[in-house]
Amino acid sequence: MRIVYGKGFEIDQPISMLDKVQALQAEVSKLPQYEPETKHYFHGGMYCREVFRHAGVLVVGAVHKKEHFYLIVSGTVAITTDDGVQEVTGPHLFSSKPGTKRAVYAITDALCMTFHAIEAKTVEEAETELVEAEPNNMYSFGNQVKHQPLEVLP
Repeated sequence: MRIVYGKGFEIDQPISMLDKVQALQAEVSKLPQYEPETKHYFHGGMYCREVFRHAGVLVVGAVHKKEHFYLIVSGTVAITTDDGVQEVTGPHLFSSKPGTKRAVYAITDALCMTFHAIEAKTVEEAETELVEAEPNNMYSFGNQVKHQPLEVLP
């Protein structure tokens, strides 16, 4: 926190984790992208996304519209949370709130899964239901890297 003296006290507002992750995404999107190995499962009104990433890979996800579970099944990752960046070794379960956007750096090979209550029956429908449309998102449906150049906003 920075305090400025003068006409009263002015306290800088803290930067939200969402703003920090979006700034990170703007920088990372300038680099060649990694397409994580992703599997999709639908069952009984639930959707599970299984994402494997190799050690040394950083993946920045989308802003989620709904609450869901985020499970680090195996491996060690550095992951953004409301409390800052945490180093976590699986198995470890997080509860994610609406508005969550995560950056996950794989310290070791890591397998992560998300679990969602959902009405959708396809990956495209699921992503429309679950994540915000972001023009600078690095991935299209199913975690496929967008192959067109991205405009990086200030």
